[in-house]
Amino acid sequence: MQLGMIGLGRMGANIVRRVAKGGHECVVYDHSPDAVKAMAGEDNTIGVSSLQELAEKLSTPRVVWVMVPAGTITTGVIDELAKTLEPDDIVIDGGNSYYRDDITHAKKLAENGIRLLDCGTSGGVWGRERGYCLMIGGDDDAFEHAEPIFATVAPGVDAAPRTPGRDGEIAQAEKGYLHCGPSGAGHFVKMVHNGIEYGMMASLAEGLNILRNADIGKQIQQGDAETAPLSNPEFYQYDFDIPDVAEVWRRGSVIGSWLLDLTAIALHESPELKEFSGRVSDSGEGRWTAIAAIDEGVPSPVLTTALQSRFASRSLDDFANKALSAMRKQFGGHAEKPAN
Repeated sequence: MQLGMIGLGRMGANIVRRVAKGGHECVVYDHSPDAVKAMAGEDNTIGVSSLQELAEKLSTPRVVWVMVPAGTITTGVIDELAKTLEPDDIVIDGGNSYYRDDITHAKKLAENGIRLLDCGTSGGVWGRERGYCLMIGGDDDAFEHAEPIFATVAPGVDAAPRTPGRDGEIAQAEKGYLHCGPSGAGHFVKMVHNGIEYGMMASLAEGLNILRNADIGKQIQQGDAETAPLSNPEFYQYDFDIPDVAEVWRRGSVIGSWLLDLTAIALHESPELKEFSGRVSDSGEGRWTAIAAIDEGVPSPVLTTALQSRFASRSLDDFANKALSAMRKQFGGHAEKPAN
């Protein structure tokens, strides 16, 4: 089978390599000629210099995977493909697009008889070897036609032990990909996946921070009139080896996970994590998950707080904190302790 790929960043390039290794022919395009040139010499991979040339190299019905930044860039590529492709062709949006945009894009492409599959793609830089977890939305027939590509990109059934009670024929989800529903369904599931990811990451980070500061009782306690001193310093005399704690948690503990595995790698490489600023970005899915929870009236305090913590990490709350100090001074004459 043939696959056209638009976008040869870390994810796009590695998906191409996985698809090509699976025996499919890939026709690749990127706005950077150097990126195309770098991949064109690899097995089962042909480089092109335009979307028109990409369309000409693919047999019909064409399957074109778009792997570019979500938002205006993805919309721009979709608009170009609407003019370049033909009826019955299939566009796969494998980026982190907002599921509401998928519904709009699907309608636009449908005007020309082109079908859209939205594909939430999880696996990061490890996906080339491990495979990518795929959450797909869109037309049933389009999904069935593109399924050999999804099956190649996905991890396969051996990526995890079968769930007890799941006997007999192997289900689609057990192979690492799932047709979740109509347009937008794939990215909706991926959106919530990333919201959960925010919460899991935050809980690990907060727990490790508590361990790291468990020696606070050894530090000189300089009390002042505005800050409550540590009342029982003798209870906080522990010097934990944080990398080793992460390592032991990996082995048989209830919180064992791939995120913990990756955390252990990072801590082994840099126990103090000094090369990181502590400024945590968000790519949008956490915000969209919070909006969906509000619209549905579903409580999501953990996911929402994890998102808010990322905002706070960027010092965007500095003015708010100053305002809090100003209020304390006004109502109680509380003097702020100078920063170190």
